[in-house]
Parts: sequence; structure tokens; C-alpha cells
Amino acid sequence: MPEFAYTARTLAGEDVAGTMTASNKRETLNALAEQALFPLHVAEKTKPQWIPKRRVKTSVLSAQLSQLADLLENGVALLEALSILASQCPHPGLAEILTDVRDQVSEGTALDDAFAKHTRVFGELTVSMVRAGSEGAFLEEALKRTAVFLDKQQELKSRVTGAMIYPTFLATLGLTITIVLIVFFVPMFADLFARLEQKGGGLPLPTVILLGLSDFLGKYGVFVLVAMVFGFLWMQRAVVTERGRLLLDRWKLKIPVAGPIFHGYAVSRFCRILGTLLRNGVPLLRALDISSESAGNRVLAQAIRDSKENVSAGETLSRPLAECGLVPKPVMAMIRVAEEANNLDEVLVSIADGIDRKTARQMDVMVRLAEPAMLLIMGVLVGFVLVALLLPIFDTITTMG
Repeated sequence: MPEFAYTARTLAGEDVAGTMTASNKRETLNALAEQALFPLHVAEKTKPQWIPKRRVKTSVLSAQLSQLADLLENGVALLEALSILASQCPHPGLAEILTDVRDQVSEGTALDDAFAKHTRVFGELTVSMVRAGSEGAFLEEALKRTAVFLDKQQELKSRVTGAMIYPTFLATLGLTITIVLIVFFVPMFADLFARLEQKGGGLPLPTVILLGLSDFLGKYGVFVLVAMVFGFLWMQRAVVTERGRLLLDRWKLKIPVAGPIFHGYAVSRFCRILGTLLRNGVPLLRALDISSESAGNRVLAQAIRDSKENVSAGETLSRPLAECGLVPKPVMAMIRVAEEANNLDEVLVSIADGIDRKTARQMDVMVRLAEPAMLLIMGVLVGFVLVALLLPIFDTITTMG
């Protein structure tokens, strides 16, 4: 049973604090009243989210969700199905989480709320879809569709990761070579360049920049590295906050080449989930709530929530969505026609399929451009160092000649 922390006031006017085990908050309030305590604050104590030692692969999670859907479709009770999954799960960490979910459900907690206690494993998409399936009486289909979404997401991630291995290797190699040249190789020429400068000839601008950079990294390179590590750790903590995630999502939409891919992916995810919910009879306002949480982009989610307020006032969905400027005009035109034809659910899923095909083409183009771009950057960096080293020598030879 859940444990509640409370702060209450006695008849003598003293404030007392403590904890109490009860089925729900109302039962806690009744128990305090029986003890002649006036509750000031009562809240359920949240247990720290348990994180498995090994990361749960998306393929393992999607397989478990699909198996849960199959068990429920074949008449197995939810508690028994969760017990079966926990006992047969190949991932020890996920098995323990499924056991905790089963225990919570056995105490009366809804399945989506039990999943929400482990959002780092299940994710917002899974929690939102399970919540919609529970409310709309299509839990089995929601679990299967979630498994399909996760598989597609993993497939896309695997394609990008595999395609970016070589460009990332080139970028790392080029940066390493450049730093080694600047920090260890360039100082060997410092005395030579100093003598050349003393003889009356000034050094070329690229050489001056290179020597200054080499001197700076030689003196403060360790501090720069430490600052970069702390900056990375600070950014990791910042993006966990709601404001940080909002800023990150806004920045992701503005990245050249990659920005339209992130944008298309978020819009596709919103349309697919909203269409699925509407097809299964979930009311539009509730469907907008769930799909906004599952869009994967805080900027688009905020625009969807703003649209919901206008829809609740009697407007059509297409008008407030068009005003936010985040949904492409062709998509808005299709949504507007679908609302008039009363087949919005089918059109939204069709829109998502079209956006996914377009995003896949954009992804292929970006991956093809990454390799030559990395080669070009590596060539420019190494070429700058070599040119800056050779220019003074060429100038000296020319002057002597």
C-alpha cells in the first residue's frame, strides 16, 4: 500500500508531521480526522525511480509489450499476464520492474500509473498510449501499436547510428590530428619563426593565429578540457528540467538539415497517435492531451495544448493548429478537408505515413552529405596547420632568392 507524508495541526495549535500507510489520500484524511488532527498537507511519498544497471533495449521492451497484448487478447487476466512476463523476461532489470508494476496493479493502481513510475524505462509514449487504451477500452491494440512505434523508432535510430559511424570516425580522427599538430608539433617551429621575425620579416596572419592557438592550448588546454567536461555535465542536468527541454527542442528545430527531420518526426508522431486515438473512440480533447504528451517535442506539444483550448471553445482543430505555424501548410489543408468530410482519424494516419516517407528521404540525404562534409572539415583543419607552418618558410626562400 502507498505511504503518505502529512503535516497536521493539533487541537492545541501545534503542527505535527509524520507518515501513514493507507489505500488512498481520502483514507489518510479520514484517519487524521479520527486522531483529532487537522491536515495541512498530505501527499503520497514517491519512491525514487529504480533504474536497471543495464539499459533496457528498445527491442526487448517492444517484445514484452507485444507479448502482454497477446496474453490479454487470449483472455489472460492482467495480473497473471504481468506475472508471466516478469518470470520469463530475458532482462533481469526489466523483470524486476514488471514485478513492481504487477504489485502496484494488485494494490489497485491503474496500469498506466504503474508504468508512469518507471518513465525512464517505458517512456512518455508508452505511458500515454497505455493510458489512452485503458480509458478507451482498446488496451491490447494500444500495446501492439506502441510496440510497432518503438520498433520503427529503433530501426530509424539504428540506421542513423550505422550510417554515422564512418563520418564520426573521420571527425574524431581529424580533430585528434589537428590538436596533436597544434599542441606538440607547432612548438618545434617556434624558435625558427622567432628568428625569422627578428630578421625583419613579419609572420603571415595564419602563422600568427596558429602560434597563438598553440601557446594558448599549451598553457590552458587542461583548463579548457575541464571546462568542457563541466559544461557537458551542466547541460545534461539542464535538459532534464522542463525549461531546458523546451529550449533544447526549440533549438533542434532550427538546426540546418537536421531541423526539418526532427520537425517532421514530431509532426508525424503527433498525427499518428491522434489518428489512432480518434479511430478508437477517444474524445478529441482527451486525444489532444495524450498526443501532445507523446509528440516528442515540447514546442509542438505546447502548440497542441494551445489548440486544445481553442477547440474546447468551439473552433475546429485546423484553425488553431495553422496559427501556431509548426504544422506544414499541406498537412493543414488535408486536416481541414478531413474535418469537413468527418474522416479525420484515417487522414491523420495517412498524413503520418507520408511524412515518414519524406523524413526517411531527408535522412538518407543528410547521411550521404555527412561523409564528404567530415572529409572537407578534416582537410580544412589539417590544411590550415600545414599552410600556416609553410608560409613563413616560403616567404623566406622567396626573399633570399
